[in-house]
Parts: sequence; structure tokens; C-alpha cells
Amino acid sequence: MNKVVAFSDMELIETLKREHVNDSVIRYLYRNYYHGLCNYIKLNQGSAQDAEDVFQEVVVNFIEIVKSDKFRGESSIKTFLYTLCRFTWLNELKRRNRVLLREEKYEGNRDHEDKDVSHLLVEREAKSLVMAMIEKLGDTCKRILVAYYYDNFTMKEILPLVEFQNEQVLRNKKYKCLKSLEQMLTQDPELAKRFKNALTYGQ
Repeated sequence: MNKVVAFSDMELIETLKREHVNDSVIRYLYRNYYHGLCNYIKLNQGSAQDAEDVFQEVVVNFIEIVKSDKFRGESSIKTFLYTLCRFTWLNELKRRNRVLLREEKYEGNRDHEDKDVSHLLVEREAKSLVMAMIEKLGDTCKRILVAYYYDNFTMKEILPLVEFQNEQVLRNKKYKCLKSLEQMLTQDPELAKRFKNALTYGQ
């Protein structure tokens, strides 16, 4: 059975300054400070595992500070360990928050990219449906409707593409193309619904 050893602050510091750290010193630190510091971690968003990890880090840092003769003794060991624990845990929380923000930013960007891809796929599908319908109207109607609705050409700009006599003749042809399309859709209500959705999506 391990003998319970008690130290004053001065005795503990002197013992830690020696070349080899005595096991009794480590047990003393755990027995006297572990629960208090762990409770601080648990009360500040930490788990039991977090508390154990931080306490081990604090003990190692404390020993290094003492051995390097940087502990001035201006406060008690209890207060110093508490301050060291608080500083260590706050830094860990900041690090986790930075990681969380990076992940949220990454997820946000990925969601945005997913939406962009989804939008593109739906847009392509809608355009393919419209183009398939236009293809059935013949080459002249295809040229007129694509130039007008997809390329945003004016009637004057479309006229050389179809070699009609004037813009009024072109307008009449465009109207006939649309009427033919309307008749095709009337014969297939489901196709008409999909076509309408495709046109609405493209707006």
C-alpha cells in the first residue's frame, strides 16, 4: 500500500526541482487538486475525458515551470494550478470553436456547391425537355424559338437566320410554331405539365 505523503507548498516546489519527480508527488497532486480542477472543466462545457486530459497537461506544464525555475511563488500552488487549468481549457475551447467555424464554413460552402450542382442538373433537364419538344416542330421553328427564347435575339436579328421576307412574316411563323407546340402538349397532359414546370423553372 502506497504511503500517503503530505507536502507544504515550499516542500512540493523543492521536491519538483529535483532531477527525478517522485511518484508520491504526482499522487499528491492528483489527490489534492484533481477533483477541483476537473469540476471546473465539467462546469465549462467539458467532459470527464476532457478534464482528465487537461489535468495531465496542467501537471506536466506545472512541473516544467517549476523545474525551469519560473514559478515565483507569488500565489499558492492551488491558485497557480487553477489559473493554469483555466488558461489551458480556454485555449482548447477557442481551438475547438475555430475548428467548428471552419467545418461550418466548409459545410456551408459544400451545401452551396450541392445546390449549384442540383440547380444545374435540373436546369439541364428542363432545357432538354423544352429542346426535345422544339425539335419536333421542325428546323425552322427550332431556329426561331431558340434564338428568341434562349439567345434573346430580336426579330430583326433572327430574320437573317431564316431568310423570311420581313419581320411580320417571321412573327407569323413564330406564332404558328407556338400554336403547333400548344397542340402537341394538349394531346399529352402529363407532358404539358412537365413542359410548363420546365418553362417556369427557367424564369
